[in-house]
Amino acid sequence: MRRRASGCPPRTCRTTVGAGKKALPSAATTPEGRAAEIRDAALALGFDAVGFAPAHLGPEVRARLDAFLAAGMQGEMGWLAERVEQRAHPQGLWPEAVSVIALGMNYGPEDDPLALLERRDRGAISVYARNRDYHDIVKKRLKALARWMVERWKGSELKVFVDTAPVAEKPLAQAAGLGWQGKHSNLVSREHGSWLFLGEIYTTLDLAPSGAEVDHCGRCTRCLSACPTDAFTGPYRLDARRCISYLTIEHHGPIPHEFRAAMGNRIYGCDDCLAVCPWNKFAHAAREPGLMPREDLSAPRLAELARLDDAGFRALFSGSPIKRIGRDRFVRNVLNAIGNSGDPALLDVAAALRADPSPVVAEAAEWAARRMDEAARQQGSR
Repeated sequence: MRRRASGCPPRTCRTTVGAGKKALPSAATTPEGRAAEIRDAALALGFDAVGFAPAHLGPEVRARLDAFLAAGMQGEMGWLAERVEQRAHPQGLWPEAVSVIALGMNYGPEDDPLALLERRDRGAISVYARNRDYHDIVKKRLKALARWMVERWKGSELKVFVDTAPVAEKPLAQAAGLGWQGKHSNLVSREHGSWLFLGEIYTTLDLAPSGAEVDHCGRCTRCLSACPTDAFTGPYRLDARRCISYLTIEHHGPIPHEFRAAMGNRIYGCDDCLAVCPWNKFAHAAREPGLMPREDLSAPRLAELARLDDAGFRALFSGSPIKRIGRDRFVRNVLNAIGNSGDPALLDVAAALRADPSPVVAEAAEWAARRMDEAARQQGSR
């Protein structure tokens, strides 16, 4: 739970209210007026989507979460089973909340992120992780907006959230009109496709709701059929234990053998179900510099990544969301991609890590070297 924000730095006030005025206009006193002011301020701060909803979610949100957890589909993400009531109900987390402000920041790629999957000597990093950690970027903007709001409506209280608290971000975003939860379970926007980072502000202010968005998926099932590991048990139902994003980020031990070949060269996250969504035709590339891809992370060489020690890993991924999984899990992912590469030049790279101090790395290196050696023998016998 975040602290109440207070104060308003001059830069933020100039950005959202306007410089050169001798006196600020009176703060809006109606739910509609307050929502309009907040929308304008949020857009001026760099958010791409803004919506408002009551601090309430229907019982279907709790029912879906309960069914997901009962099936064990959260895997090692034990935190999802904690504070379930708070996650399903905004007022369960903060009883004083009256309204929720849902905000989105576009991180759309310039190019097709799936094109890199054909370059087997390179590692495919999910679009969202190719530069700065979005948590830091979004949180900074949320706090700036929060400071302005508390100064504007004195006596009001609020809390800001970016992914790390028990908040049902996607249902709230749909309730606020930012988009709808697609069959891949992620948010889809008619303006931004599947490429929105989300953040929320819970507030004691009464704000006029934007109106919920309806589902526009229709009969389309492209996202479901695109999944390399068949992680969807049906429309809107994801088994995280089979998802490549989960396996490369949240899963700590060796990657289950049944998924290794299907993972290809994906070394951190997976964009397949997002990238094939037809609504992406309306999306546009990110305009926030911190969300634009770094050149060295757009198509990194597997051989170079596999040779990273802990210090090199930390230096390369300083400020990146990748840093949180640590060197061992990351190199494990890289070795899985090397094993799938079919590139003889990478055999020695994998073999050199068979004696790595990390058991998870050593096991992945053994698998990769053995797989490549078998592939080479099969080619030689043809």
